[in-house]
Amino acid sequence: MKFYSVIIPVFNRPEEIKELLVSLTEQTYKHFEVLVIEDGSERKCEEICLSFNDQLNIQYFYKENTGQGFSRNYGFERAKGDYFIVFDSDCIIPPNYFQIVDTFLLHTPLDAFGGPDAALDSFTTIQKAISYSMTSFFTTGGIRGGKLQVGKFRPRSFNMGISKAVFENTKGYIITRMAEDLEFSIRIEQAGFKMGLIPDAKVYHKRRTSLKQFYKQLFFFGRGRINLFRFYKNELKPLHLFPALFSLAFIFWILSILILPLLFKIGAIVFGLYFTLIFIDSLIKTKEIKVAILSIATSFTQLFAYGMGFMKESTNYILRSNSGNS
Repeated sequence: MKFYSVIIPVFNRPEEIKELLVSLTEQTYKHFEVLVIEDGSERKCEEICLSFNDQLNIQYFYKENTGQGFSRNYGFERAKGDYFIVFDSDCIIPPNYFQIVDTFLLHTPLDAFGGPDAALDSFTTIQKAISYSMTSFFTTGGIRGGKLQVGKFRPRSFNMGISKAVFENTKGYIITRMAEDLEFSIRIEQAGFKMGLIPDAKVYHKRRTSLKQFYKQLFFFGRGRINLFRFYKNELKPLHLFPALFSLAFIFWILSILILPLLFKIGAIVFGLYFTLIFIDSLIKTKEIKVAILSIATSFTQLFAYGMGFMKESTNYILRSNSGNS
């Protein structure tokens, strides 16, 4: 039996970690340990973690704030498993997750893997809409773990596993924020390790609970894409420009109300058709009309925020390059 180490970095989210730990107590495959890494939080989750001592093989660590990437490294260094699995603290894990992973690895050995995310029926309407927009082909191209996706699969750290050998070879994350998981996945791939998607190893990802929080998160993601560009110039693909083009097109469309009325009408038709497709797709997938309606707002927020973050960090990169500091 393989032994797994679950690494969970936490920052000021004690209310989330309890749901995650409860879901881990319900696993059908029990051969794993849990390491919770408190990343300098003011709102600690130590008492919650200690309350699971009789249900889980769990360890709690508190350290100074260094960001999620280096907090995962902290866990990797102390883990005893054959594989290290990283979850975000806002995830809930289906009872058969480890059984699915273990069975898959038995027949298809992988050095690193990831799985998709989904929404539970108990999630709020906005959480379901955010989950849709973060996994939809119409907004992300399916690059976040779905079976249908553009380009090669690379695990994301909300649901990611690596072998002990991968960590020993790569030494883990070398950046702690802003696309740190993609940089890590690329380096694993370049080291020659076998990486793949386990389609059925999904997690339920609660994500943000308001459009404001969601905007901040996606703005940060947009900046992260340019941060990744600093390390790997060839990783910036045409697909990644879409949110920035969307943001620019939307701004120009709004400005055209007064100066180019015909263009405004054309833009209204184009945007209307695009968001109608999103509404229909969301309705088919979620079967909830409220979620489908809100998916229009979350999809717009996702694209616009990512695009604005992308453009902000692009500007910073150009300014640094011109000053010789990049």
